Amino acid sequence: MVTRRRLFAAGAAGGAALLGPAGWTTSGRAATALAPLDARDIPKYVTPLRIPPAMPAVATDPERDTYEIAVRQFRQQILPPSWPRTTVWGYGSTAHPGSFGYPAPTIVARVGRPVRVTWSNQLVDDRGDYLPHLLPVDPTLHWANPAGGTEHRDRHGQWDGSPQGYRGPVPQVVHLHGAHSAQESDGHSEAWYLPVARNLPPDFAVSGSAYREFRSRFAEHSGLRWAPGSATFEYANDQRPCTLWYHDHTLGLTRTNVYAGPAGFYLLGGGGDDLPDGVLPGPAPTRDDPPNASHHDIPLMIQDRSFTADGELRYPRRYSGDGDGPPTWVPGFSASTMVVNGRTWPTLTVRRRRYRFRLLNACNSRFLLLSVAANATARPARPVLPVWQIGGDGGFLPEPVPHERVALGPAQRVDAIVDFTDVPAGTELYLVNEGPDGMYDGGRPGVDFPPADPHTTGQVLRFVVADAAGVDPSVPPEQLRLPSPPRLGTAQRVRRLSLNERMSGGKMIMLLGVLDERGRGLPLRWSDPVTEQPTLGDTEEWEVRNFTRHVHPVHLHQVQFELLGRGHSGQVRPDPGERGRMDTVLAYPWEVTRIRARFDLPGRYAWHCHLLEHEDNEMMRPLTVLPRGGAAAGDGGSSGGPASPEGGPEAPGTASTDAG
Repeated sequence: MVTRRRLFAAGAAGGAALLGPAGWTTSGRAATALAPLDARDIPKYVTPLRIPPAMPAVATDPERDTYEIAVRQFRQQILPPSWPRTTVWGYGSTAHPGSFGYPAPTIVARVGRPVRVTWSNQLVDDRGDYLPHLLPVDPTLHWANPAGGTEHRDRHGQWDGSPQGYRGPVPQVVHLHGAHSAQESDGHSEAWYLPVARNLPPDFAVSGSAYREFRSRFAEHSGLRWAPGSATFEYANDQRPCTLWYHDHTLGLTRTNVYAGPAGFYLLGGGGDDLPDGVLPGPAPTRDDPPNASHHDIPLMIQDRSFTADGELRYPRRYSGDGDGPPTWVPGFSASTMVVNGRTWPTLTVRRRRYRFRLLNACNSRFLLLSVAANATARPARPVLPVWQIGGDGGFLPEPVPHERVALGPAQRVDAIVDFTDVPAGTELYLVNEGPDGMYDGGRPGVDFPPADPHTTGQVLRFVVADAAGVDPSVPPEQLRLPSPPRLGTAQRVRRLSLNERMSGGKMIMLLGVLDERGRGLPLRWSDPVTEQPTLGDTEEWEVRNFTRHVHPVHLHQVQFELLGRGHSGQVRPDPGERGRMDTVLAYPWEVTRIRARFDLPGRYAWHCHLLEHEDNEMMRPLTVLPRGGAAAGDGGSSGGPASPEGGPEAPGTASTDAG
């Protein structure tokens, strides 16, 4: 029988080869294999861009599309073909074993047509034993903590001597980022679940403290009960057409889980707010694509990754210094290579026509400043083609906006058109990045901060222009008439919140919070009483004051909101590219960021910084939407009293203590 004590003893000894990625041995990989791979040695633009295919459905009927999707471990060619393959995690259809990939296949959905997905955690080996994490895990954070058992899950853990930290079964839960989801389908961080494995330690919690509650809620609505090691979610798709993405959202483990690979696009189209076929460049990948289909609507998932000399993913084990102590949380991480759709520095051959690109910054912490240039390394970059932004996180903008440089914080999306019509065949162009190699504090590249290394992280993708093939029926971007998003109504409440810095354990950590009576930031942790408790159906304005030195991408679950203003007074009008609906907004240092949102689904959600390292160490807070008549919580807003603990005993924020 495997016990917690024996598990950590095995971890301290290096772990069995069976449980680790290829290349591991009982004594660990050789020092040369563990050494970092120099990104300058990796050839660029020798691999074609991989366009993720559409995710296969397992059933399609008049009511909904149904998927059965799992996360599994496999090896994939991320580095150029002559280099080692990399062990990663990724999603795929359980009915189609060849569909698993990093990034995952794209879920193609239609407005008004529900999608039901059973998400399964299949991080097990061929014998059915659980697989440990690919990366070092700090077990002392406030995290899922399966080793704590039912009583101490979703709390701070302890280090038991393993140099890799926690080496047990890995919890997972999937969040559809930007979706208008019911609480039981949102991917709550405390609704995680372990794989069904034959060697699960009997004293481990197999699911998070919110899992049983949401399983019961889903069964009430659908008559279906979640199977062990899985959760079934339903997405109503009752929002405007837009570009969403799905990724892991486990409490205190999102940074390493997402870095290991599990993420994919979710393209929502159709409905009255979409444009007629042919107006925009297309097609995008669909489930009915013939072999070698051509696509002119292409999702681009941009990430930074580092590798070891033997091709495995490399993530920092310690914040500073060396030694044999526990792995420790790092406050931010900029990796050494750029990866697009699962390949380092790929090439895309484009025809002399217009293309639609769904740009996603899926980096853990890196901010991107993207432009199309003729020279890959010249800095400052000289853009040669405009990037026409037609949409953001939540769908179309009021009108197209031309950019020389597109700014993207982690988790943000830009729906863009690039017109290659007048570019001579044979021309090579480059998508380059002038964001910083480190934390972003705002400002201009080359003036306020050094841009990314032009020989590595300053390059993203190469375009090679080929002759046109047929007529391009799409409308030039400057002539497009886009369906404007409806304005949100008058706010019933103004809520004043804060982003804060605090020293903890000798490190500076970031915390969300509220304002005290003197307008100062009052930092709060994930486990503190819920303060953000809108009433169902209400519209609120949030004034988020950033008392830190860094830019933070602030993400709210459930809602797509409007950006009202920013600056020291919060009254500076948003840039044109920020005038659509958003779910992630950049909050600049020492400024006020004002947003307006309507909360029309009840229950337990979250808001957090989408710098994943920050999110995993307390920069996340509960967001509970109360039914009409629920007790309001005071948080420095214009209408409220003292904060109520968890909203009272009957509040939706009360956590279950059942193991599920």
